Amino acid sequence: MSILARLLPREAGFFEYFETHASLSVRATRLLSGAAAEVGTFDSIAGEIKSLEHEGDRVTHSCMKALHRTFITPIDRDAIHRLIGGLDDVLDLVNEAAQRLALYKIVEAPPAVGEATRVLAEAAQACERAVTGLRDMKNAASVLEECKKINAFENEADGVNSAAVAQLFEAGSDPLTVMKWRDIYDSLENAADAAENVADIIEGIVLEHG
Repeated sequence: MSILARLLPREAGFFEYFETHASLSVRATRLLSGAAAEVGTFDSIAGEIKSLEHEGDRVTHSCMKALHRTFITPIDRDAIHRLIGGLDDVLDLVNEAAQRLALYKIVEAPPAVGEATRVLAEAAQACERAVTGLRDMKNAASVLEECKKINAFENEADGVNSAAVAQLFEAGSDPLTVMKWRDIYDSLENAADAAENVADIIEGIVLEHG
């Protein structure tokens, strides 16, 4: 290594940023899934998830500051930017779903919400395992396996959403009820879509460094 390279700023904390952010989504989705399984308003967990979302914003901001001041990065700079942004999108959308459930004063969630939040929690856990595996590219096979699981979870979330919306129309629900629940189901599916985007970014990183 040249003298110049030794003098240039390094940052060893990018993986910590990824892992910390992913763990926040795991906590948020577990809160959401737990609330969906119980009778009661979503107000209290919506506040907790909002706090986790704010913490995620701080992690993202710190990661971006580190990226701007670092010359030598462990993986491609653009990949770091896209991955921390993708993780932030997941948490933002989980928070959006929680806020909508609270806004509409949902007390007892139908089974479809329980299914959607369960799938979302599993996708978040797979994202956490995948980003943790990025520390050592010897884990490439297991990381890619987690990415496949996330894609499968997104497909499952899409199926839950489609079936739930179809049931609303079949039941002859009034337009306001349809709009309310479609809003909720769409926000949950969007969060799963964001998790799939994270999987795509991680897969690209692994294949580039393979």
